[in-house]
Amino acid sequence: MKILVTGGSGLVGKHLQEILPNITYLSSKESSITYLSSKDCDLTDIKMVRWMISSYTPDVVVHLAAKVGGIQDNIKYPADYFDDNILMNTNILKACKEYNIKRFVGILSTCIYPNIVETYPMSEEDLFIGPPPPTNFSYAFAKRCLAVQIDAYNKQFGTKYNYLIPCNLYGDYDNLHDESKMHFITALLNKIKNAKGKQLNLLGTGKPLRQFMYAGDLARIIKEVIDKDITESFNVAPDFNYSINEMAKVALEVTGNDYKIIYDQPELDGQYRKDVSNKKLLEIFPNFKFTQLKTGLKQVYDKIS
Repeated sequence: MKILVTGGSGLVGKHLQEILPNITYLSSKESSITYLSSKDCDLTDIKMVRWMISSYTPDVVVHLAAKVGGIQDNIKYPADYFDDNILMNTNILKACKEYNIKRFVGILSTCIYPNIVETYPMSEEDLFIGPPPPTNFSYAFAKRCLAVQIDAYNKQFGTKYNYLIPCNLYGDYDNLHDESKMHFITALLNKIKNAKGKQLNLLGTGKPLRQFMYAGDLARIIKEVIDKDITESFNVAPDFNYSINEMAKVALEVTGNDYKIIYDQPELDGQYRKDVSNKKLLEIFPNFKFTQLKTGLKQVYDKIS
């Protein structure tokens, strides 16, 4: 089997490389795993995408690549986030269909779900009952469009493409030394490491609820989907759903600190709740175990330290 992974140098891509090493089996041209980054191919250019697919001739494409950024960047450049992600998703899906690629797995995000629903956690059937959050509306809608595209291709062309919808991620391969690009958990741990005067300063109120998943868990699910040829689309998230304040307290505990938490700028809370159901995932993989928050936090903190 030949596997091609876009966004291979990112957080999830590097975790995936731990369990599916980047290797070409020289004894056979039929087996290989290739990880590509934006340096290897501009996915917004359809000609380059067609060249990529025709050159590597994969059996499976795992599409991790996306234009991502923080809330402030999303608010400032909404057109860029929409255009770039729509182009990347459309180009690679179109090329996969043109070159008869057997399997395509697109990785989305729970930010594509409605901003507010009546009942939580949200199931896969809730995806289109309302608009996504206003803070990253363009990015979220572009990623939601990929779900629509994949379902449309399967319906019209009989392809066996699917998508996974993971919750917020953290992991060993985040931007550990660039605060402007860190995911929340990494930024929190970095603040704890550099806190002054026994005080931890965080933005917002600490009240919003979030599901956070160790990125290595998503990598393991992707591997299982490939190995078992799973074609269903589903959420990927653990059961635990903590407030920001609860996560901060757990982070202080596992790092051995007892700082006082001070919150500022409550208007930056963002979406209050966005947890999703993992019922469908556990029906497919009933024995799957997620990394506990304390375990994952300690591991990432040790990387930062």
